[in-house]
Amino acid sequence: MEEKVLKLLEEIRPEFDFSTSSNFVEDGFLDSFDIVTMIDSIEREFDIIVDGLEVIPENFETVSSICNLICNNGGK
Repeated sequence: MEEKVLKLLEEIRPEFDFSTSSNFVEDGFLDSFDIVTMIDSIEREFDIIVDGLEVIPENFETVSSICNLICNNGGK
């Protein structure tokens, strides 16, 4: 799952090396528009619906936090 998430991130913002960041939001790698785009990509890739209450910056800080978001919404 982590590899798929990393690939989605790289498709959205190819200019950043996500492996060098410990917080994608604080480091400016992802903004609010990128998060919306990421949600769309996650929903399609993992065939899930992300609960709107979980669309908070904390769920998009790292690959691990994004994977947890996916798992919490039924993704595998």
